[in-house]
Amino acid sequence: MKPGRAGGRGTRPGAVTDLRLLSATRIAELIRSGDITSRDAVEAHIAQIERVNPKINAVVKDRYDEARREADAADDLRARSKDLPSLHGVPCTIKECFALTGMPNASGLVRRSHIVADGDATAVARLRRAGAIPLGVTNTSELCMWMESDNHVYGRTNNPYDQTRIVGGSSGGEGAIIAAAASPFGLGSDIGGSIRGPCFFNGIFGHKATGGLVPGTGQYPLAVGAALKFLTSGPMCRQAEDMMPILRILAGPDGKDAGCEPMKIGDESGVRLEGRRVIDVPDNGDFDVSPDMRAAQERVARALEDRGMIVERRRFRALKHQADIWSAMMAKAQEDAGGETFGELLGQGNKVRPGLDLLKGLFGRSQHTPMANILAAVDPLPKYFPSVGKKLVALKDRLREEMLEALGEDGVLLYPTYPTVAPRHGVPVRQALRLALPFAHQGIFNVLHFPATQVPLGLNHEGLPLGVQVVSRPGNDHVTLALALELERAFGGWVPPAISGVTSVGRAATVEH
Repeated sequence: MKPGRAGGRGTRPGAVTDLRLLSATRIAELIRSGDITSRDAVEAHIAQIERVNPKINAVVKDRYDEARREADAADDLRARSKDLPSLHGVPCTIKECFALTGMPNASGLVRRSHIVADGDATAVARLRRAGAIPLGVTNTSELCMWMESDNHVYGRTNNPYDQTRIVGGSSGGEGAIIAAAASPFGLGSDIGGSIRGPCFFNGIFGHKATGGLVPGTGQYPLAVGAALKFLTSGPMCRQAEDMMPILRILAGPDGKDAGCEPMKIGDESGVRLEGRRVIDVPDNGDFDVSPDMRAAQERVARALEDRGMIVERRRFRALKHQADIWSAMMAKAQEDAGGETFGELLGQGNKVRPGLDLLKGLFGRSQHTPMANILAAVDPLPKYFPSVGKKLVALKDRLREEMLEALGEDGVLLYPTYPTVAPRHGVPVRQALRLALPFAHQGIFNVLHFPATQVPLGLNHEGLPLGVQVVSRPGNDHVTLALALELERAFGGWVPPAISGVTSVGRAATVEH
């Protein structure tokens, strides 16, 4: 790896730059200036994937040869032109549910394991036009509908901070490989917390955009009807400064996603903290928040108050029903649009018998994970209780109005990304009613269309990531991203796990020789 020159964010005078610690923004700057080559950046991150991936199983298919050719082409272009795109020559990774030319697109489903993409999803194409170079695709939960990234196509992904713990889902492979210093940023998608959960469990930054800001075209499975606005693609990053530039690249209608609409994105650099309202919501009134998570959020509230923000602690009674609201909204969108049920998607044209499949799974003969079968069994239930669904939709409307009134035009809301740090493998399935449904701490903001940013807050006494969600009203993505930058300055942001083999002193970098 060619060392970068001193100076700028991520380096210090006399230091050798370790590219595994830098933001995509900083790597792009070094490539444009000629301090490093794109090939340097690509090789550094390929080597890191090869180092950590045998332990965490995050990247499920690589494209190293293609990435090297693309890096060389990027370096040739840099030698001939100064007119370069913003992510010129920067490596990244892509969630496997997105179509990426020549890469598998199974979404963890055995019946799709033969599928290879012959084109790029909209979000992938936009990143590549901006100069990004994908190194490979990363693991998901089966059909992207569970909080553990485990399936019978690729196996299970392990948390880089503790391999006995989950990475979240469905963008869990993406979260893990970024946290392990093997990718500067990645592309995830989020319909019920699938960006924010993995980013939280893996100690990195992630943003779920305002509903309708980013198209989902080209990923599988794709939402239907009103749920197109619940689903949003977005950035997953080790540094907060990358989120807004990447969001701007991804945003805007593509003429295919009916849920996507033109929206103006504000300027995060113009967001002033003084006098801005902060609604500190400590819990949902049902699930207990662990002491370390509660203390971390309290530290955030105090830090923002010290910066002149007006902090008000408040609870919203309807949040006690957040999981039911999310489920009811998903069911309504599916029914209104005539979309396939989860069981029909699992079967891919074949009838699925979840109960029988669960029994087969005891003998290792099922194509599906236990949770996929459970979801297939319960997915049709809401249609048998239409009056309950209507009440929950009305409750969602009241909650939305209550939160909009509390936030005003420019306020933010703090809310736990999850009530505890990353659970151990298997725990969410075994204790679904108490530990899985808290995923709705994230999912509730999808059905409200609110932007929400997951911000890492260091590690707890066990060495596991802490974090908080920063939420605002639709269209205020720039506000939550500005707060993420401020909280990164205050609390240090991403902390590389020991498995990564890299260390960071402030933002200075060291290299293992």
